[in-house]
Amino acid sequence: MIIKTAGLSDFDSVIAFYHDLIDSMQDAEYRPKWEKDVYPSRQFIYDSIARNELIATVMDGEIAGAMVVNHDCAEAYDKAAWKTDANRDQAAVIHILAVAARHQGRGLAKKMVAYAVDDSRKKGMKAIRLDVLAQNKPAHHLYISAGFAYIGTVQIFYEDTGLTDFMLYEFVL
Repeated sequence: MIIKTAGLSDFDSVIAFYHDLIDSMQDAEYRPKWEKDVYPSRQFIYDSIARNELIATVMDGEIAGAMVVNHDCAEAYDKAAWKTDANRDQAAVIHILAVAARHQGRGLAKKMVAYAVDDSRKKGMKAIRLDVLAQNKPAHHLYISAGFAYIGTVQIFYEDTGLTDFMLYEFVL
């Protein structure tokens, strides 16, 4: 297993990874409401790769997991009662963390989160923050078990979900 920053040569593989993931989750108990080429969009994936923000986990020559780590966040983050005082440039934000269905249940997502924590610490960040759909119980369990603290529930508008309840989490570095 290799966790690495994706390059532009990985673009098609990353798109295929998210498309396959969306297909595999159609009948899942928890479905993230992602839609092919809407969220995550091709432009979002391309821009994230171009800015060295997309992290891919490769197993047996294929992408088994992916996430984006950057400083972008919804306006609701500005009003949250975070545990640490950090402006946007001092807090990393995890987006679109996903693991292929055939690799789930092996602790891969937790390893990816640990990678994000280590990398953010090396970059001098003060915290890692994220939002999770309120009904996404597997993600809540993941982040709590990885040491994130629940901050509160807010309503955020995203294109794929509309105005929806999201739970905010923070890991203080």
